[in-house]
Amino acid sequence: MTTDSALSVLTGERTRLTNLAYRFLGSLSEAEDAVQEAYTRWYAMPREKQDAVESPGAWLTTVASRVCLDVLGSARARRESYVGQWVPEPLPDRTEWTGAHGGAGTDPADRITLDESVDMAFLVVLEAMTPAERVAFVLHDVFRYPFADVAGILGRTPAACRQLAASARRRIGTARPHPGPAAGRTRVIRDFKRAWEAKDVPALVGLLDPDATMVADGGGLVSAVRHPLVGADRIARYLTDTGGRSTPGLTLLERSVNGRPGLVARFGTTTVSVAAFGLTGDRITRIWAVRNPEKLRIWN
Repeated sequence: MTTDSALSVLTGERTRLTNLAYRFLGSLSEAEDAVQEAYTRWYAMPREKQDAVESPGAWLTTVASRVCLDVLGSARARRESYVGQWVPEPLPDRTEWTGAHGGAGTDPADRITLDESVDMAFLVVLEAMTPAERVAFVLHDVFRYPFADVAGILGRTPAACRQLAASARRRIGTARPHPGPAAGRTRVIRDFKRAWEAKDVPALVGLLDPDATMVADGGGLVSAVRHPLVGADRIARYLTDTGGRSTPGLTLLERSVNGRPGLVARFGTTTVSVAAFGLTGDRITRIWAVRNPEKLRIWN
């Protein structure tokens, strides 16, 4: 393989690796760092060792996955000291990103495929898994890697990896909500936006499941409710009493969040909050509000 063609192959792997790493980590910035670390290790190898690698793409996948495993291990300790609730980093729709920044392919966000495996509800369930479960499940069930390849990455037997994926699958099956048709989800979020803007508590309560939960992530950098709010009435009154809708210059916009209907709050031209929703049928069961400005850089 010529130097130019080898470089083309390596460059072409970045999209797939970034998709993998974001699903492993739930953070675009950490995903990009992990992928960059894999490339750094590749280019640090002597040329003769690079030439001896039969599949550079498989090599990069193995290294990036192991880097992510290390990050996931340390993330548990870091999140124990995280101020408030930790929510995965939300992603905008690609068209909004390229429209705002004037060109496709200019940022890692343009490399993320917005399918159901980046649904916020899905990512939150992944957070409850062990690092090994998460990596085995994402590699096999989402990206269709055979268990023999997963075993090589995790350093376990194929049978052990099959058990890890099965355990992860059970978590997904019991914890994920079951939303209705896409058009119905859009309607529910639009009605929720209108009720919030009107401070209509009964309307908000009617759109929320009685046992709905709202989680807000401020990261200790901005104000946010520190503990989950549970119950439709409690959430509705929090949003209308202290949700900030009366602040001059604050607007609510319907936007795609991780490929699903969501809401974005902007103060002037700055995004200050991004909300993702979990629905069961036509009722909202979960709200994940990200206010941590470090997680909103791509929205600004």
